[in-house]
Amino acid sequence: MRQNVILAHTDLAVSPMGLGTVDAGVRWGKDPADADRVFGTFVDWGGNLIDCAHVYADWQIVDGRQETARAERVTGDWLQRHGNRDKIVLMTKGGHPVYTHPSMDLHINRVTRADMRGDLEGSLRILRTDYIDIYFYHRDDPRISVEEMVETMQDFVREGKIRYFGVSNWSASRQRAADAYCRKMGYRGIVADQALLNLGTKYMRPLADDTLVYVKGDLYDYHRENQENLMMPYMGNCSGFFHLYHSKGESAVLDSPYATEGNLRMARRLPQLMEKYGCAVTNLVLGYFTQESFPCVPLYGPLDAASVAEAAKTFDISFDPEDYVF
Repeated sequence: MRQNVILAHTDLAVSPMGLGTVDAGVRWGKDPADADRVFGTFVDWGGNLIDCAHVYADWQIVDGRQETARAERVTGDWLQRHGNRDKIVLMTKGGHPVYTHPSMDLHINRVTRADMRGDLEGSLRILRTDYIDIYFYHRDDPRISVEEMVETMQDFVREGKIRYFGVSNWSASRQRAADAYCRKMGYRGIVADQALLNLGTKYMRPLADDTLVYVKGDLYDYHRENQENLMMPYMGNCSGFFHLYHSKGESAVLDSPYATEGNLRMARRLPQLMEKYGCAVTNLVLGYFTQESFPCVPLYGPLDAASVAEAAKTFDISFDPEDYVF
């Protein structure tokens, strides 16, 4: 992969793609050998950024068992086996609604100081590390002031449990308010933002989960104006829409929220662009982020080790901005 991305006013340099672990222990990594293949391939291709969350895979029943923090456990096992924690930029998130609650409601956020401390302590224990490089609020609660939320993170920084902090699914207005408070206090502030952005975002219909925040409108403008807050898009592969279109045709994607005329126009161009670059659908989808108007480090959730290698090749291809005008 190309040269690492430097996070402004930090000592962090991250690979141009982060490895997402939402399926760790489910689709891949159910045994140590498979986890080693996926993580090892990522590292071999120059990757150093691993993204977790304290709730990842909580919703999955594997071999008849529901396990909390499964993805963190798989990641922590791998770090412990290989003793390479100091070579990895490790991210995880806290404060997400509880998936295992019998009456789960994604609108009930858990981002109080006590919630975040509890999740962080759990993450440190399960990941078997003394610190998290970038720790994220996984959700927001506008009823809590940004001053209080920033100070919670700063307490964790002072305690040495995290190095920097970020946010996920926060509005532009809340991030601007947090930025202003951090400038006033002399804090580094938010170093990264995880939100929904991909090749198909511009034309897609909203997803069923209305707690997700899209990089559109005000938030898009915010990132153009505030490039020291690194955009880390999730769902970067458009939930497989363009892959499914290419492999099975238009009839296979008509129920997708991405199945709009704008995205179908792009999908129809895929064979031409694949031939132009001698690349795969994955590379075209991820290549979009290299042409954005602000720095992006997408988070890629793999199927297996081969898909990691395929995705990593994206960042050695020089795409034309005109490829993404549709």
